[in-house]
Amino acid sequence: MIVTLTLNPSLDRTIEIGSLTRGAVIRSAAARLDPGGKGVNVSRALLANSVPSCAVVPYGGDEGRRLVSLLSAEGIDMVTVPVTGPTRSNVALAEPDGTVTKINEPGTALSPAELDALAEAVLGAAGSADWVVASGSLPPEVPADVYARLCRRFARAGIHVAVDTSGPALVAALAAGPALVKPNREELAEATGRPITTLGDAIEAASVLRARGAGTVLASLGPDGAVLLQDDQVWYGEGPVAEPRSSVGAGDALLAGFLAAGARGEAALVEALAWATAAVGLPGSRMPGPADIRRDHVRTFTADPALPLRSGG
Repeated sequence: MIVTLTLNPSLDRTIEIGSLTRGAVIRSAAARLDPGGKGVNVSRALLANSVPSCAVVPYGGDEGRRLVSLLSAEGIDMVTVPVTGPTRSNVALAEPDGTVTKINEPGTALSPAELDALAEAVLGAAGSADWVVASGSLPPEVPADVYARLCRRFARAGIHVAVDTSGPALVAALAAGPALVKPNREELAEATGRPITTLGDAIEAASVLRARGAGTVLASLGPDGAVLLQDDQVWYGEGPVAEPRSSVGAGDALLAGFLAAGARGEAALVEALAWATAAVGLPGSRMPGPADIRRDHVRTFTADPALPLRSGG
């Protein structure tokens, strides 16, 4: 069982367009509305592959009720916690080459009592859970150390904690010793204050996060795949995408696949990349199922520190 906690969930509307031209009237080729938020997406990916999961989700207002309705329609096992403010809505503009322009609302503030109710909901849902995934951006006015405090609280209950966030929240969480963190290339650079232009840069930055307290670092590098640092080993792999549709949720699919495969070593990295590359080939934030996932397309390599990383990672 994997429990996910999303402090700042959303309704995600993805609009497919031919090209993005500022100031122009643009006609869409297709549009879809999906439940969103990093933890929500992890649970959706796990459900699509018959891996037990429970999503803990705050909701408020008409948008929140729509979010819960969409999750229910997908069959997500969830614990919902009502909050005062409305759930946010996000818009993504997806171009044919896979470029996605996102417009994200900030979300709504959560009171200390609401945060405590969410933590209790996680502990109540955890039961025999192997992992709790605490992920996503923080709502306004929520302190940057919230994931660190949650990590300590869940770890005291004997649960492994994976954290997927950015900025000060990621830096603060490291001191709490999460079992796993999953930064992307930009988040690695921000957390360590160093540019990430080569695979060696990414490995060194991930090593810094481990030195600061993370047990395992799974770093997504966009079109350059992902690197895994665990124990004293480094694994690197990538998976090609023939026809990219949307990168929204690909990092969440990466994390879901890694956890579903046991969160250990090269085999788990291959599974993670297979799920992530499948997600990139799907529209909107749709999560891949067994029919979409091609493990045989994933390649792993001996990590070459001099390997330059492409733009957009």
